[in-house]
Amino acid sequence: MDTDVQFRELAVSGAFVFTPPVFEDDRGLFTSPFQEPAFVAALGRPLFPVAQSNHSRSRRGTVRGVHYTLTPPGVAKYVYCARGSAIDIVVDIRVGSPTFGRWDSSVLDPGTFRSMYFPVGVGHAFVALEDDTVMSYMLSGSYEAQHELALSALDPALALPIPEDLQPLLSARDLAAPRLAQVQAEGGLPEYDKCRRIEAALWRP
Repeated sequence: MDTDVQFRELAVSGAFVFTPPVFEDDRGLFTSPFQEPAFVAALGRPLFPVAQSNHSRSRRGTVRGVHYTLTPPGVAKYVYCARGSAIDIVVDIRVGSPTFGRWDSSVLDPGTFRSMYFPVGVGHAFVALEDDTVMSYMLSGSYEAQHELALSALDPALALPIPEDLQPLLSARDLAAPRLAQVQAEGGLPEYDKCRRIEAALWRP
């Protein structure tokens, strides 16, 4: 049985999308959204030690993000969609990164079971394309409210891929989030080199 996982690096340095094979028969289907050999082939190391898993359910049009974690401590993520469909978006907000200011995206759904890896320090957002869209995350760190920050997903300078036929539904916190340029001017963005060091340290005993 072919178990090869396809993967490619995204336009944001260090971020990857993985597409596993899906095996279907008259009972249903089986797949493995995360497979360590493919992750090692892509990044040269196994997945980070998982400290927390998250589960969200969203209405069509919901936009969550752009969220990021103060570094330190910094958090890496591995994300897939278990129900519905979503545009999952990675935004490079790491000052000094060769891809700073860029974003990339992939449609995640339980037809392809694509998954995305988000390195430490990047921003994460997604747009739910269907009602009852379920997103599942594995994270390298535990949630601590004082470390969790947000940028505006509606920032015209970012021009994130929010479909025009959707009415964006955002939380009060996300609606009030500042634009990227403002936070950069205030010195509030993660530093690329620091993020790289934090990420490398995740695998140290």
